Amino acid sequence: MSRVCELTGKGPMSGNNVSHANNKTRRRFLPNLNEVSLLSEKLGRSYQLRISAAALRSVDHRGGLDAFLAKAKDAELSDRALKIKRELAKEA
Repeated sequence: MSRVCELTGKGPMSGNNVSHANNKTRRRFLPNLNEVSLLSEKLGRSYQLRISAAALRSVDHRGGLDAFLAKAKDAELSDRALKIKRELAKEA
């Protein structure tokens, strides 16, 4: 399972561990991913998605999964999220 947020596309970044002696070694910064169930009010069902904590706050801020997907760019969404977005477009 890849470490990429299904709603924002946020993935691992790379950087350096820097010691007290200023030695640098490569490391990875992983996104804070959580498995959550989000309810679609228009479709009347819930979907399990693996999203970052920041994306979960964005979903709450925009007013739910339906509103978030309406404004989201297709390039950032995963295949599962795009499928949900298309179902919402059919429903409207």
